[in-house]
Amino acid sequence: MNLLHGLDLLSTFVFALVGARVAADKGLDYGGIAFIAAIASVSGGTLRNILLGLKPNWITDPWIIVAVLLAVLITLLFRRVTRIGKTLLVMDTFGLAIATISGTQLAFEQNIDWYSAILLGVVTAVTGGLLRDVLCQLEPVLLHRETIGTSALMGAITFVSLIQLDVANNVSAVISGTVVVLTRVLSIRFDLHLPKFKSAK
Repeated sequence: MNLLHGLDLLSTFVFALVGARVAADKGLDYGGIAFIAAIASVSGGTLRNILLGLKPNWITDPWIIVAVLLAVLITLLFRRVTRIGKTLLVMDTFGLAIATISGTQLAFEQNIDWYSAILLGVVTAVTGGLLRDVLCQLEPVLLHRETIGTSALMGAITFVSLIQLDVANNVSAVISGTVVVLTRVLSIRFDLHLPKFKSAK
């Protein structure tokens, strides 16, 4: 298993677990929980691969499906709803970091321009959470707090910059993932966000 494959599996599992917990918190049935878990975990990578002209990972890699099913099974077996709070926030943040790096790295392996690799890294990281919130009838965090998008963007830029400087992939991944986590943690801790649009009175 190479680094990219491992990152994809880990981010899939984390996003699926968070998605399943959010769905359970909304009182969805077992089918709804499984559906939200799948959407939250594979939609970002699916969109990334489609834009790159590749088959979605879950079509060619059965371990992606296993990761989703494992997350759903854990949620159903424990039968305990984790309210949306610090636990899910921590998991979601690490999932965001992993997905950002895996998306950016895969884009680089396709020999596309650096700015496209950055954008695809962000797309990979934020799409699943956005669709999860919309389907669960929650206000999408991505649209009213910029910490998710900004964190992914900073991580993707860092990864691209380090790769351009010939830093080893593993080292670049660790540093860039740390940037994602720190950016989000600091923005939440100090309530840092982009200005919101206010209509003129």
